[in-house]
Amino acid sequence: MTITPITIAFFIMAAFTLGGSLGVVTNRNLFHAALYLVLALFGVAGLFVLLEAPFLAAVQVLVYVGAIAVLITITIMVTRRIMGVTESVNRQWPLAAGVSAIMAITLGFVVLDRFAGKLPVAAVPGDNIVRLGEALVNYDAYLVPFEVASVLLLAAMIGAIVVARE
Repeated sequence: MTITPITIAFFIMAAFTLGGSLGVVTNRNLFHAALYLVLALFGVAGLFVLLEAPFLAAVQVLVYVGAIAVLITITIMVTRRIMGVTESVNRQWPLAAGVSAIMAITLGFVVLDRFAGKLPVAAVPGDNIVRLGEALVNYDAYLVPFEVASVLLLAAMIGAIVVARE
């Protein structure tokens, strides 16, 4: 494998994504975990840029980092003050860590077995944004899952407002 600027950028974005996700699951402070989530989502956006999908990178930043992570952060800040901070002890964390490690090792072996040394067979088409937009609004494709996700996000936002007002 040759070291190029794209390879270095990939490893940096992968480190952001993996480090942020590791920070989310290992941090006991919910506010810090939400900030680690923002870091992980920025890393995923950087990976989208490296995959030559700037539209998906922009959507990642605007929707996930700009909306959901801020909503989570504000909800945590508002509700923790009202409910009071209580620590919960998870006694099953060694089992969860073991299962996670086994899954990570299995996934690593599968990825290395299936994709080691393979290159993409074709360049990214120039009309991929148009095709993505058509797939999102086509009734037979992704319209229903897109609308379900929108309704779930709306329900989460309404739930956060209700919890904050109580």
